[in-house]
Amino acid sequence: MSHEIELKLALPKSALPALRRHPLVAAAEKLGNASTLDNTYFDTPALALKARKVAVRTRRQGRQMLQTVKCAALSSGGLSSRPEWEQPWTGAFDFSAVDQPEAARLLARHREELVPVFTTRFRRETRRHAPTPELSILLMIDTGEVTVRTPDGAERSAPICELELELERGRAQDLVELACALAQDLPLMPADISKAERGYRLFLDTPPSPLRAEASTIAAGQNVVDAFRSLAFSCVRQWQGNAAAALASADPDAIHPDFIHQLRVSQRRLRALLKLFAPALPENFAGTWNARLRDNAERFGDARDLDVFHAELLEPVTPEGLADPEAMAALLDSVQQARNEARRFASHNLDMATQGRLLLAFTADLHRLPAGGLAAAVDLRAFARLRLSRLRKRARRRAEAAASLEPTRLHALRIAFKLLRYGIEFFAPLFPARSIERYLEGVVQAQTALGFLQDVDIARQRLITWTQANPALAPAAAFVLGWHAPRYARLRRRVLRECAPLLEGRKPW
Repeated sequence: MSHEIELKLALPKSALPALRRHPLVAAAEKLGNASTLDNTYFDTPALALKARKVAVRTRRQGRQMLQTVKCAALSSGGLSSRPEWEQPWTGAFDFSAVDQPEAARLLARHREELVPVFTTRFRRETRRHAPTPELSILLMIDTGEVTVRTPDGAERSAPICELELELERGRAQDLVELACALAQDLPLMPADISKAERGYRLFLDTPPSPLRAEASTIAAGQNVVDAFRSLAFSCVRQWQGNAAAALASADPDAIHPDFIHQLRVSQRRLRALLKLFAPALPENFAGTWNARLRDNAERFGDARDLDVFHAELLEPVTPEGLADPEAMAALLDSVQQARNEARRFASHNLDMATQGRLLLAFTADLHRLPAGGLAAAVDLRAFARLRLSRLRKRARRRAEAAASLEPTRLHALRIAFKLLRYGIEFFAPLFPARSIERYLEGVVQAQTALGFLQDVDIARQRLITWTQANPALAPAAAFVLGWHAPRYARLRRRVLRECAPLLEGRKPW
């Protein structure tokens, strides 16, 4: 068994000439001529291998035929490490070399059922980057397509245009460092989805779906910095997955708004994580990346705010013959125009080069974090208790300051509850599940109530601006605000009272 450590990077086909001319690529040793690789991936009709994250393929490269078995591994920022078994293909499957018991049993059980599922065919150019005796990295440029033939005879295909960096000698971090250097001049996006996974998605005709936050998997015995790194990589996967899916859209104006929303969620969670672990991180690390991630999220903020305005405040309103129909139609049209413009702006700012460069730079900094020193001596559960107590104390101060019910102070309280919520979600595995879940439910309810108040306050400011520019919208604007006024007033009266039990008394941690 070999262990394949690689970093996969997607790029537009138009960037290939620049990639080949890049000094680091041009200086790398060329390993033979470009070759065409024909691959066939096999599975059972019920896709039993896919369900267990095992891939079986045969590859033709010139006159050579190979059989390869791979087991999937978690990929973050395009970087993955997975076991691989490769041997000559003799025309019949031979899995005797697979020495991972679970995978070996699976393959033996289904060997006779395996049938072709999809194929990939691509041209590969291979170079070796070996600037020192201790470091050797293969650079493989792959261009081609993955193809699926459906039972009804139809054919679906998707393009392949990737740069794979595969480690021969050195550290996994060296792959990221090389990728960062290339990304300074090229539009490279880390790609966590393998060719096999792309083939399965094409076979099943599964469109990409927005990636939501992963549940925390940290454990009490972990080093504090290692726990931070694990949680940060989880956020990176959410960021990269949603950015890549949005960038893959053929029509920038038709990008699903949830991709943008979940991308922003990843930035908020990362910023919360940086603040939470700041005492255990190198000086300036948290502050620098908090600012960079904030600026990145602000590229997409208006689009999400207008989607919320439309979905939460306009769609629920039923005029029932009481609203001015012309004014309501004009308002809906104005909102839709603003949403379209904001989405175009967000799409324009969702740039592969910028997102790829940020993702790779942050991933590289995560790998560089030292795990020794004082951080190694800190008990993770004690650290979590201290940080969560600090967040709760901060929320309590914000609640006291919000006694005036001024919108800005209520918004500050909402932000405090959001940070507390993220902190609880990050540290949840360290404490009794039942008490944490019950407390978290209360925090989410408080955040939701405060969020509605904030949404109405933002909507009011937008409607004032729009009616100043177009007075004909005034009757509809007044009707919409009036529709939500009873709920707004009710929540505003009781929100602090309902927050109080969460900020006083016994802590669940």
